[in-house]
Amino acid sequence: MARARSLSEFQASFPDETSCAAFLFERRWPEGFVCPACGNGRAASLKSRAHTYECLGCGRQTSITAGTVMHRSKLPLTVWFWAAHLMATHSNGMSALQFASQLGITYKTAWLLAQKLRRSMIDPQREPLEGVVEVDQAEIPFRADNNFFDPAKSGKILIAGAVEVIDRGTNQAKPRRKRAKYLDTRSGRIRLAAIPDNSAASIEAFVRANVKPGTTLLTDGHRSYPGLTDYRHDPRTVGKMAGHIVLPWIHRVFALMKRWGLGTYHGLRRKHIDTYLNEFVFRYNRRFYRHVSFETMLGLASHHQPTSYWDIVGRDNPRKGVPTVRRGPRRRRTATGMRADGSRPREKLETSPVSDLTRQP
Repeated sequence: MARARSLSEFQASFPDETSCAAFLFERRWPEGFVCPACGNGRAASLKSRAHTYECLGCGRQTSITAGTVMHRSKLPLTVWFWAAHLMATHSNGMSALQFASQLGITYKTAWLLAQKLRRSMIDPQREPLEGVVEVDQAEIPFRADNNFFDPAKSGKILIAGAVEVIDRGTNQAKPRRKRAKYLDTRSGRIRLAAIPDNSAASIEAFVRANVKPGTTLLTDGHRSYPGLTDYRHDPRTVGKMAGHIVLPWIHRVFALMKRWGLGTYHGLRRKHIDTYLNEFVFRYNRRFYRHVSFETMLGLASHHQPTSYWDIVGRDNPRKGVPTVRRGPRRRRTATGMRADGSRPREKLETSPVSDLTRQP
């Protein structure tokens, strides 16, 4: 595992493209090249295409970045490695504007790079939460446009969260009798997701997708939880008491998430809310060993397909023959100025004002 303990160590480990390519080759094929098509181990390095090998058995060409977060990327490998290092080691995360200034790239490139890194953080085959889990909901403000962000006047996104309760003595989740106090505990792994409403169907779907059946659920007594009959429900009625007293760990997670969203991104957006929540989950679950998540950031330890730009923005790729729906008409430069497609040019006046003034009655 690549452990970049300091900036100087990272610079010494990956000073150029050759060192980055050697690292990717060793991680992908630790025992030598293996063709993904025929399984042959004999290949030739191509000089016409960078970091690409051609199988001598079937002739298939395979790049060392194929299937990773860097799939079909035109950026240098050093930029990807620097971005993964910054996002993995920075305690508060990195926005696209910070990436653009730190890496010397445009904002659009930095935004796409950050979006791809965030989608490589979550492994779809990750283990669900188990033992004792606190579950609750919270509302966070979101940005609707690029104007000045005022949390008091913004919209709200409903977030469901779950966190494991771990005993400090045994370092394990130990269920206790109902109504018992879970003192001397700490928070373990967490899960966050945006839900459409506060209904029983939405809450049950979140719990079943992230918590193992048979787990003890510590909740605030919401009437949606008794429908989860395959879980051990231990409700804690809040009443006039503050919610962080009876459910301390999930409320601490919500507080950190709200401060992170306002401090780093100045308000999250509804379209990519789940991606940003997954980034927070990834960072929180690895808060004690951030440096060892470098390979996961590059997509080498993930088990999902790389995401393209068109998948991120939610539009069809026009190169594949699918017509793209434009939000507005295309504008072209003409002799009379900018004009939208389909609009008629302004007609010239038949008579000038000077001729009208000099006309005799």
